[in-house]
Amino acid sequence: MNFFGFRCVLCHQVLSQEKQGICTTCNKAMKRYVYCGCCGMPTPNYVKHCGHCTATPPRWDQIVMVSKYDPPLSKLIQQFKFHHLFWLDNTLARLLLLAVYEARRQHSLHFPEAIFPVPLHHFRQWKRGYNQADLIAKRLAKWLAIPCHSSFIQRVKHTPPQLGLNAKARKQNLKHAFRFENQTFNYRSIALIDDVITTGSTLNEIAQHFRQLGVENIQVWGLARAFHTE
Repeated sequence: MNFFGFRCVLCHQVLSQEKQGICTTCNKAMKRYVYCGCCGMPTPNYVKHCGHCTATPPRWDQIVMVSKYDPPLSKLIQQFKFHHLFWLDNTLARLLLLAVYEARRQHSLHFPEAIFPVPLHHFRQWKRGYNQADLIAKRLAKWLAIPCHSSFIQRVKHTPPQLGLNAKARKQNLKHAFRFENQTFNYRSIALIDDVITTGSTLNEIAQHFRQLGVENIQVWGLARAFHTE
């Protein structure tokens, strides 16, 4: 349940209806931008591939984001992840849902056949009390009537953050970090759900495994892209 009820989760202004929990003023304050439909880098116009992802292509095909990792969105994400405000999943998932619909208009995005949240190591999830990506994924799966597989990917290696590591160190850091369920897999189009996309190394590692399973279209849906940390 939203602690603020029908008030904006940022400025606490009374809302005429719950909507996504954010008033029009705070919603407009989010720094939305035009980005490449593949890698998420800023571009002058909507394009499916830019020079950056052509030179260094990610292992996924399409990307969807709400905004850059800047206030006020970054504040909401930090509260959601680090201050136990798990009920913000509804607000943040609705913002991502709107971004998905926008990507359908701008980037010809097709809905995937299934959704997979990026996992946390069991110790980190126990400490936090929940996996923020999983909460977002379950909301989206319900609204879009798409299956959500929360346990298909397991993070079995407790790795340090990727931030600050070079490419070689990132790869080594993620070696044997994930385990995947051994079961029949028939999906050809999926979406990976994460909160903040930084280096993309974790998503690349997971996407590579899904390629080996025969997935033809891999989408990445995230709340924010942190360009200053690349």
